[in-house]
Amino acid sequence: MAKVPAAYRATQGTILDVDRDFYARLRASEARTRVNQLVVPIREGLAWEVPAGHVLRLSTLDGPQVGDLNLWHRHNPRERFWASRTRQLQRAHVSTFDRLRSTLPYLRPMATIIDDTLASYGTDADGGRVHDLLGTRCDPYVNKLLTGEDFDHHCHSNLVRAVAPFGLTEFDVHDVLNVFQCTGLNDDDQYFMKACPAREGDYIELFAEIDLLCALSCCPGGDLSVDLWGPDARDPLDTCHPIGVEVFRLEPSLLADWESPAYAPYRGGHGMSAPAVDWAAEKRRRVNF
Repeated sequence: MAKVPAAYRATQGTILDVDRDFYARLRASEARTRVNQLVVPIREGLAWEVPAGHVLRLSTLDGPQVGDLNLWHRHNPRERFWASRTRQLQRAHVSTFDRLRSTLPYLRPMATIIDDTLASYGTDADGGRVHDLLGTRCDPYVNKLLTGEDFDHHCHSNLVRAVAPFGLTEFDVHDVLNVFQCTGLNDDDQYFMKACPAREGDYIELFAEIDLLCALSCCPGGDLSVDLWGPDARDPLDTCHPIGVEVFRLEPSLLADWESPAYAPYRGGHGMSAPAVDWAAEKRRRVNF
C-alpha cells in the first residue's frame, strides 16, 4: 500500500472537508473485484467508463510514462474536469485525498484520489512535484508553430480520437491532469518538466464520485527525459511505455453511507430575473444523452 503524506491542509468546516477515514478504508480494503482491464498503447489514447462508486487505477506497466487525463460526467459531457479550479482549491500537484472538481455550474467532486505510490516523492531539490495541474496537454498546433511539422499523436489529438466513439469532439477535450508527470516553477516563475520518477508498477487510484467517462493519452514524450524542442531535441520513442487501466467494483457494504456529491447549491441566477440554468431541463437532457 502506498504511503500517505503526513501533512495536509487543514480544511475543517469548508467545502474541502474530506472524510479521510472513509477513503482510507476504501484504499485498504481487499473487498473489490476487477471489472475492466485495459492498456493504453504508447503514443495513443483510450477512453472508457467508470461507474460511480468504483475505483480507477492507472499504472506504469513497463517503466516511467506520463499520461494526460480527461474526465466527463458520463451522462452530461458539459460537466467536465476543471483543472484550474482544482488547482486553486486543492494544490498544483495532487495526491491522496485530493479531489478533482467539475466545471461551473456544477462544481462538485468528480473523483477523489485514494492511493498514490508516488505520494512520498514530495518536493525535489529543483522544486519538482508529481501529478501536475500546472501545465496542459501537448498539441499539434503548438508543435507546428515551433517545428513547422505536422504530428498527429500529441496528447490533444490522442484524446480527440479516443472520445470520438462516445460522440465527443475536439471541443470537448480540456485541460488535463498530467499523471506521473514531474513539474514545477523555476526562479523566473517559468514552467519546467523533469524526467518522470515513476517506475514499473507505480500507480494512482481514483474513486469515482459520479458516473465518469475517462480518456487518457500516453504522451508521445514518454518519460520526458528527452529534450522535445530545444537544441538537443530528438525523438523520445525509446522512453515511451504503455499505461495500464483497471476498474474495480467495491463491495456494497463499503459504500453503505456514501452517495454521489450534489451540485454546488448556488441558485441565485446571477442577478437576472430567471435562473441562468433550468435545472429541470438540464436533468431531462442528461437522461436523454
